[in-house]
Amino acid sequence: MKAVIQRVQSACLSVDGKLVSQIGDGLVCYLGVGKGDSEDDLRWLVKKTAGLRIFPDSDGKMNLSLIDCGFEALVVSQFTLYGNVKKGFRPSFIDAEEPEAARLMYERFCSELAAAGVKKVATGIFAADMLIEQVNNGPVTILLDSQQT
Repeated sequence: MKAVIQRVQSACLSVDGKLVSQIGDGLVCYLGVGKGDSEDDLRWLVKKTAGLRIFPDSDGKMNLSLIDCGFEALVVSQFTLYGNVKKGFRPSFIDAEEPEAARLMYERFCSELAAAGVKKVATGIFAADMLIEQVNNGPVTILLDSQQT
C-alpha cells in the first residue's frame, strides 16, 4: 500500500458539486492499494499514518501525531499512486489492485484508522471523480510505502 500524507489546516471533498466530507486541522491521506497488499501492509500503514509525528509541539518542532493533537483525517482512494511511467508517457496501472478488492482495503483502512484513535476519519466516494480542496500547512508531505519498510 502507498500513501501520500499532507498536513492541512482544512480540506473538503465534493462529488458532482455536492459536499461529501470536510475536516479541520489534520491530514489528507491519498491511499493506493497495490496487487498483493496484505493485512500486514494495512496494519503497518494505519500505524504509521496515525502515529506520524508531523505536527508542531510547543517549541515548534514536528513532534506530535494526529492522535496527540486530536486532529482529523480525510482519506481519499487514489489508485493512480500505482501509475508507472517507466516506459512512455501514459501511465500504466497494472500494479494497482482490482477495484473491488481495493475498495474493501480502503474501507478497512478507514475503519482501522478510526479504531486507532483518530478523532474523525472523513472519506471520499470510492471510484468517483472527486474535487478536493485543501489548505496545506507547512507544507508537509510524507510518502509512505508498505513495501519499502
